[in-house]
Amino acid sequence: ILHQWAIENDAYFMYASSAATYGAERQNFDDNHDTIPQLEPINRYGYSKQLFDKYLYTNDSLDSCVGLKFFNVFGPNEYHKDSMRSIVCKAYDQILSTGSVKLFKSYDDDYGHGEQMRDFVYIKDCVDMMWWLYQHPEHKGIFNIGTGQARHWNDLVTAIFNALNKPVNIEYIEMPESIKAHYQYFTQANMVKLQNAGYSNPTTSLEDAVTDYVQNYLSTQRCYSSLDSVLQPISN
Repeated sequence: ILHQWAIENDAYFMYASSAATYGAERQNFDDNHDTIPQLEPINRYGYSKQLFDKYLYTNDSLDSCVGLKFFNVFGPNEYHKDSMRSIVCKAYDQILSTGSVKLFKSYDDDYGHGEQMRDFVYIKDCVDMMWWLYQHPEHKGIFNIGTGQARHWNDLVTAIFNALNKPVNIEYIEMPESIKAHYQYFTQANMVKLQNAGYSNPTTSLEDAVTDYVQNYLSTQRCYSSLDSVLQPISN
C-alpha cells in the first residue's frame, strides 16, 4: 500500500529488505535483480522480505524505489529492541554482568566454534549509504548494505572485550535444535553495485566501530531491560 501510494504521489520510496533473503548462499550475495527469483531464504524473516522483493521484480517496479538488503547492523539507539538488539549490545551487558560471553558452537566442519562469519556493518555507515542514495535519486533498485568483508563472531566479541579493557572470555554453548536447520554460517555483502553507482566512502573497521559504540554510547546507557535478558545465551 505504501509503495502504491508513493507511485501515485510521485514520492521517494525506500524500504528495508535483508541479507536473510540470501538464505544458505555462501558465495555470491549478489544484489543483481536477476538473482531475486532464485533466492531461497531459510527462515520466516528472510521469506517475508523476499516476498516484497519478488513482488516488485514480478511487477517490473524495482525502478520505482530503493530496497536495502541490510547485513548485520549494529550501533547506537537500539536499546529498546530487547531480544532483537545486536550482539554487541547484548554482549556488552553480558560481559559487565558475568565477565564472559556465550556463543553458539559450530556444527559445520568448515567453521570452528565462534568462526561463523557475518558482514557486520556499523549503523553510521548504513545511514551514510542511505543518505547517498537519497541524494542520488537516479539510482533505483535493490542494493546490499554492508562492508563487503565478513568477520568471525570471535572477532566481534574480542573487539568488545578490548573496548572494555577486559580479558577475552568466550564460552561456546550448544545451539538449540530449533534453529540449527535455519542458521547462516556465512554472509558477506557484494558491494560492487553500489560502488559502481558512485558510492566510494570507506566503511568503518569492525574494531573502530565497536570501540566507538561501546565507549561513546553503551558506556553511558545500559542496554538491557531485565537481568533475565542479560543471562540469556547470545543468539549469534
